[in-house]
Amino acid sequence: MDEAPKDNASRSAKGSEPIVRLRNVVKRFGDQTVLSGVNLDVYPGETMVIMGGSGSGKSTMLRTMIGTHNADEGSVELFGQNICGLGEEALNEVRKKFGILFQSGALFNSMTIGENVALPLREHTDLDDEIIDIQVKIKLELVGLREDAHKYPAQISGGMKKRAGLARALALDPKILFYDEPSAGLDPVTSAQIDQLIIALTRQLGVTSIVVTHEMDSAFTIADRMAMLDRGVMLCLEERAWFERLRDTSGADAGGLDENKRLVRQFLRGDADGPLAARRDEASYSADLFGMTMDRVTRTPSVEPTRG
Repeated sequence: MDEAPKDNASRSAKGSEPIVRLRNVVKRFGDQTVLSGVNLDVYPGETMVIMGGSGSGKSTMLRTMIGTHNADEGSVELFGQNICGLGEEALNEVRKKFGILFQSGALFNSMTIGENVALPLREHTDLDDEIIDIQVKIKLELVGLREDAHKYPAQISGGMKKRAGLARALALDPKILFYDEPSAGLDPVTSAQIDQLIIALTRQLGVTSIVVTHEMDSAFTIADRMAMLDRGVMLCLEERAWFERLRDTSGADAGGLDENKRLVRQFLRGDADGPLAARRDEASYSADLFGMTMDRVTRTPSVEPTRG
C-alpha cells in the first residue's frame, strides 16, 4: 500500500493527531533498499504492532523511528516534529519523550537493577537522590520488581531482565514506548506475563506503544492495530479484528484471496505452504549452488496457536 494510511473510525472519533507519522520513508544500505516508501500513523494511547518475517524491514523501521537510522527519503515525525536531519543535541531532546525496551533488556551488568533504572534520571534530570530513589521504587513496582532493586542482572531471569529494562524505559515518564521483540527468548508463561504488563501499562499510564514482533500470540493479545511489512513494503495496516478474520479464513476460501492477503494469512497462521514458501523455493539453496533442484520436503500442517 503506497498511499498514506487512512484514519479509521475509532481513531477519527478521538479527534487526535498522530503522535508518530511516517511518510514515504525510504531507507537504503548501499545498493539494498530496506524500506520502500513506508507510511504509518500511530495515535496517542494505542498499541501498534509491526510484524513481518526476517529481513522484512521491521527492525530497520523501528530504528528509523527512534533516530538511530536516518531516512534517505521521506519524513519521520514524532510529537509533530520531523526528526530526519536533526542534530544529535536536538534529537536527544526528542528521545527524552520516549522509552525503548531492547530485545535483550540492555541492562548494565555492573549496576544493580535499581541503579539501572535510576541512570536516566541521574543523566537527564536535576532531581535529588531522595526523589530519584522514590521514582525508582515506583517504576520497579509497576513491573513487579521493587523488592529486587538490589540485585544485579546476572542474578535475575530473562523475563525479569525484560521487566527491569521496561522499568528503565519508563524512568522519564515517556509518552511513547518502543518495544523490540519483547517476547523473544522467553518461555510461553513469561511471554504472556510480559504481554499483560504491556496492556496494563498502556491502560494505567496512557502511553502509546509500538511493538515490533513476529510472535503472533503476543501480537493478537496486545494490538489495537497491526502493520505487516514484506520486503520493505507495507502490505497492510488494519485493526486487529481484520487480521483475525484473515487468519481464520478457511483453506477453501483462501483460494479467492489476492496474493498479498494469502501471504499475510500464511504468516499469521505459520503455515508451511503458501506464497512465502513458494518464494523461497524459487531461490532454493541447491538451485543457487548447483543449478539443480531437489525434491521438496513434505510439509506438515502448522499447529494451532496456544493463546488467544
